[in-house]
Amino acid sequence: MANNGANLGFEQKLWQSADKLRNNMDAAEYKHVVLGLIFLKYISDAFTEVYRGLDADQWADPEDKDEYLALNVFWVPPEARWDYLQDRAKQPDIGKIIDDAMDAIEKDNQNLKGVLPKDYAREALDKKSLGGIIDLIGTIGLGDTESRSKDILGRVYEYFLGQFASAEGKKGGQFYTPRSIVKVLVEMIEPYNGRIYDPCCGSGGMFVQSEKFVEAHEGKLGDIAIYGQESNQTTWRLCKINLAIRGIDSNIQWGDSFTNDRHRDLKTDFILANPPFNDKDWKGELLEEDVRWKYGIPPKRNANFAWVQHFIHHLSPTGIAGFVLANGSMSAGGQEGKIRENIVKDDLVDCMVALPSQLFYNTGIPACLWFISRDKSNGNFRDRKGEILFIDARNMGQMEDRTHRVLYDEDIQKIAQLYHSWRGEGGEYEDILGLCKNVSLDEIKKHDYILTPGRYVGFAKEEEDPEEFEEKMRELTTSLATLFKKSDELEEEIKANLKRLGYDL
Repeated sequence: MANNGANLGFEQKLWQSADKLRNNMDAAEYKHVVLGLIFLKYISDAFTEVYRGLDADQWADPEDKDEYLALNVFWVPPEARWDYLQDRAKQPDIGKIIDDAMDAIEKDNQNLKGVLPKDYAREALDKKSLGGIIDLIGTIGLGDTESRSKDILGRVYEYFLGQFASAEGKKGGQFYTPRSIVKVLVEMIEPYNGRIYDPCCGSGGMFVQSEKFVEAHEGKLGDIAIYGQESNQTTWRLCKINLAIRGIDSNIQWGDSFTNDRHRDLKTDFILANPPFNDKDWKGELLEEDVRWKYGIPPKRNANFAWVQHFIHHLSPTGIAGFVLANGSMSAGGQEGKIRENIVKDDLVDCMVALPSQLFYNTGIPACLWFISRDKSNGNFRDRKGEILFIDARNMGQMEDRTHRVLYDEDIQKIAQLYHSWRGEGGEYEDILGLCKNVSLDEIKKHDYILTPGRYVGFAKEEEDPEEFEEKMRELTTSLATLFKKSDELEEEIKANLKRLGYDL
């Protein structure tokens, strides 16, 4: 019987077991194999629980598809149910059996059409390992009521996405933004109510965190509407599955947001995004006359300010955007500098946050967060016209392993509370040397419209802790005493050796 796996660290144990079965398969390929099966197990669990309830009811038909649709549960045909697959996990044709199961689910659930992976029968996929993965995933409950209440599937899916991103290195960043960065963005702009848009949505992490935020603050999930676009088809599929398993209604389109904007007329209340850093191949030469370039034509070899202007274009009159960009966006000169100057002059920049290094899986490039507000005096918060808040968070967070840093909840809350108190949501805001400063546009003009927080917040005064100093000195003197003793012993040993050779000191 599958347990609900809710003990601490179960995601890690499950990952380690799954990773052993990977053999020599590339992480990018294996990702779709495993995540597709996790999805299949989830919908089968949810289906089976309803099926058993209907089977026990003499007036109900457990094979009536409409019964499941009424409960917002995916209909799973007999040949796609987990028990059917598990019983055949050791058969040499298990790959084809899974492909047929995926086809059957798509056929009966139109919103999954073209989304599920269907290449398990390929020769390169070791069928013995595939059977092992099925057996492994079969040990955890994912879609029953108890597991859903503990978000077992969400935890497994998110953990696996993160691990695959790490395993894939630079490629991993194309589909996954580290959770702590997503949480900072969501906590700061507080998407309680309205339309949320991400035009480069990867596997949908921004949307998932937004839903979690609404739930954590006891809001109604029906009060937000989700719109997204993703240019990579396999990543778009990951996103569709990620949202489907959580029951999140959304309008996620596949295509290039620059050359084929599938939400052309959308004006949204919130934008959350992590676009590709310094993208050189964004086809800017095809878009020189585009209506989105209100503040200047972006350079053909760098899409940073194409993204910024795309975000601004899609904001409603009172909308707010929070997004990640490379640090260079805050200080670049040339055409980028001119566009940034025009955006600042139009008083759209609300807040800038410098992030610590090593937060990302895909790049060592230092990054920052931009917050754009279309109307700083709309009445929801205090009038912030002519002001920008700068936060330098480069010293926050802790190393999770040798290569990755994480912002913990206390760091995230500290950053968010600075912003919220500054824009008048309660609590007294005050500048803190080395951390944050409220700066006028006149002051920013003197610095050539450069938006690097370190330029404005200054440096915190280092205070020596007397107890820490005493402790350090104790350690140092103890260490020196040991070294002196070893030195004396070594000196005596050298003298003895020289004496044996007839040289007396």
